[in-house]
Amino acid sequence: MSNEREKVIEYALSLPNTGADNPFEGDFDTTVLRHKDTGKWFGIIMNISGDKVGLDGGKRVDVMNVKCKPEDTFTAREMSVGIVPAYHMNKNHWISIILNGSVEFELVSALLESSYDLTNRKIRKVK
Repeated sequence: MSNEREKVIEYALSLPNTGADNPFEGDFDTTVLRHKDTGKWFGIIMNISGDKVGLDGGKRVDVMNVKCKPEDTFTAREMSVGIVPAYHMNKNHWISIILNGSVEFELVSALLESSYDLTNRKIRKVK
């Protein structure tokens, strides 16, 4: 497990009411970050071939998909070469962050928090 992957998981678990698990049988390279109360995902970390996210060669790399407002996906991708259209998910609502040091951790954590907020259960206002 890469240091950046561990750092991201540790940060995600510092957010209120969160958990991390490996939901796919026999696949311990994929970690889902979710809200404990609803089970909704706010991130998924996968170890994939770099060519799937535009990197040269077949070297494996950790990537994290996070939810993003559709109007913000393009802007987020413009912030860093390490932020690309989501691998294996809806590209209008999700982005992939390559966890190889190409994206500053401050930006990674901000995008993770935004995803956390977007997927968090909405609290109904009491009239």
